This record gives sequence, C-alpha cells and structure tokens, in this order.
Amino acid sequence: MLWQTTRFVLDLRRPRVMGIVNVTPDSFSDGGAHEGGAAAIAHCERLLLEGADVLDVGGESTRPGAVAVDVQTEWRRIEPVLRVALTLGVPVSVDTRRVEVMRRALDLGVDIINDVQALTAPGALELLAGHPSAGVCLMHMRGEPQTMATLCDYQDLCAEVRAYLAERAAAARAAGIEVARIVLDPGYGFAKTPEQNWELLRGQRGLLALGYPLLVGWSRKRALGELTGRAVGERLPGSLAAALAAVSHGARVLRVHDVAATVDALKVWAAAAGSGLGENTHLSGNTGACSQ
Repeated sequence: MLWQTTRFVLDLRRPRVMGIVNVTPDSFSDGGAHEGGAAAIAHCERLLLEGADVLDVGGESTRPGAVAVDVQTEWRRIEPVLRVALTLGVPVSVDTRRVEVMRRALDLGVDIINDVQALTAPGALELLAGHPSAGVCLMHMRGEPQTMATLCDYQDLCAEVRAYLAERAAAARAAGIEVARIVLDPGYGFAKTPEQNWELLRGQRGLLALGYPLLVGWSRKRALGELTGRAVGERLPGSLAAALAAVSHGARVLRVHDVAATVDALKVWAAAAGSGLGENTHLSGNTGACSQ
C-alpha cells in the first residue's frame, strides 16, 4: 500500500507517524507553544529526531469553537516554517481548508494537502487535480469549527461517515486526482460526541472497504479526557492506547503530537504481533531513497 505525494511515495506497509506542527496561538493542546517561525522550525527538527515520517504544518486552529483566521494571517504563520521543513528530507503536509493557502503551499513544493473539509471549498478539487502528484487527505467533518459541536445528530454514524468519505473520494477521482494520492480520515473529534468517537473507532474497519488508506488523529483528544478524567497535558497514555487501537482497526497513518512515544509504542505493538512492521523501511523520492 503506497501513498503518492509530491516528492515522495510513502510505503504504508508499516504504520507511519505524522508529527503535528501547530503554528497557532489557540490550538486546543499546544496553542502558542510553537508560535513563530524559529520555535516551529525547532519543533520540526525535534519531531524528525524522534522518528516522524511526515510533518503536518498548520496555521489555523480547527478545534471546536475556534475563531477563523484570514488567508494572509494563516500564510504568514506557516510560510517560513514550510520553507525550512521542505529541506528536511521528509514529506511535508499542510493542514488547511483554504484554497489560496493550498495554492501557495503547492507552489512552494509541499507534498500533501490535509483538508478537514475534504476539498469541498470552491476550486479546491480543481486545484489539486491540476497538480501532478500531491497527496491529499480527505476528512469527515460537518459544519465549521464554530458550529460542528452542534452537528452530532446521526441516524447511523458509521454508515454516514463512510458514505461521506466515499462521496468525497469519488469527487476527487472524477476531478482527476489519482487513487494513489488519496487517504481518508474519519475525523475523530470533529462533529462527534465522545461516545460517537468510540463507536466510530469500533466500526473503523468498515471504512477499509472504500479502498483507501486511513489516516487518524486521536492525539490528546477530548474523548480521551472524558473517559480518563485527564487534562490535555496528561493524555499521553490514552493517546497511545487509542493510536494502537486505530492501527489494529486498519489505520496506516497516525497524526500525533507525541512522536517519540508513538514510535516506541508502534515498535512494541509490531513485535508483539510478530509482524516485523517495527523494522525500518524506505520512503522513495523522485531522486532516490530516503531512509527513515
């Protein structure tokens, strides 16, 4: 199983770790911790030392109730970070829902567009279809960050998430985006109650029938706090347990804050499973192989 991106092809035979680089003052977990180019760049370098396979850079918080920012603000936050991250030898993802930010990022050479609104913005599909190879992540979400917490009424949660992702993947294909470029994200924590997140995780394998790799983000989420009673900064054990459960249910990319701990947990999980998936594999680029 492979994921085509602008400069690299990610081998997903073993689960991959996407390190979160929030260049925002208001993200739910680490808002302000990496605000400013120098701090965010240092964080990128630290995540790579810890074993991240992908860097995911975001300049707008999409936590429940987050206030939207304009294109110029979002771009000003992430541009200097992207310029350096693109020299570090791994795929670089941009977490954005704005077409103009996508366009500027692709012009810089980023590898992946990670869109919480699944390329539903006018012009998003056409922009990505016009790019020869950028990877895309299509996530399930309802509404906007300001409204999604009120949009959790489902008749059949798993079936509706699956239908939405199937429709967005079909739209991407129809626009000309190749299958190998697409991964899907169930959207844990987005327009779902804590209980619904667990229901969706239990049914996650049903999404594999769509034929695309799954990327998931459980790191430090509210559902973990509701279950354990832990504050955001104390949710590492829960985050690791949820990550391993997601992998056991078919996830191939984990979007996380705590890279080193997640990498270690995956090695232990793989050794216990006897899968050999903890061994190093390679990530192929346009000009050769980059050892991970």
